[in-house]
Amino acid sequence: MATEETYLTIEGEDALRRELRQLRETRRPALAQKLKEAAAQGDLKENADYHDAKEQLGFIEGRVQHIEAILRNAIVVDNSEPSDEVRIGSTVVIQEEGEDDDEEYRIVGSAEANPRERKISEKSPIGSALLGKGIGKKVKVETPDGVIKFKIVDIR
Repeated sequence: MATEETYLTIEGEDALRRELRQLRETRRPALAQKLKEAAAQGDLKENADYHDAKEQLGFIEGRVQHIEAILRNAIVVDNSEPSDEVRIGSTVVIQEEGEDDDEEYRIVGSAEANPRERKISEKSPIGSALLGKGIGKKVKVETPDGVIKFKIVDIR
C-alpha cells in the first residue's frame, strides 16, 4: 500500500514541533502525576479522577504518535521565494464571480488545514483548483454547495 504524501509549510512544521514538545514536556508529565495521585486514592473502580486522567493521557499519547508520524513522513515545502503560480504555501486572493469583496486563503497541506484560519488544503476542491494557476486566471470549482466561479486577484 502506497503512503499518501503529506505536505507541510515551514510554519506548519514549526507549529507541530511546538505542539509535540508541549505535549511531551508539559501535558504528559502533568497527567502522569494526576494519574499517580488519583491511583493513590484507592478504589479505582469508582475513581472518576483516575479514569479521567487515564482517558486524557490516552488521547495525548495518540496525538503524540500522530504528530510524530506526520513529521516523519511529511514533505516540507519552502515557498519563501515569490511565484507567479499558486502552490502550497501561497496566500491567494480571489474574487467570486458576482461578488465585490475579495477573499484570502493560504494553501497548505492537509495536516495543517484550518478553515477558520482561512488555511485550506491543497486537496480541497478550491485548493486543488487553484494550484498551478496564475493572477487573472478564472477558475471554476465543483463544491458540495454547487459550482463556484472566481478569479485569482493576487498571489503572495
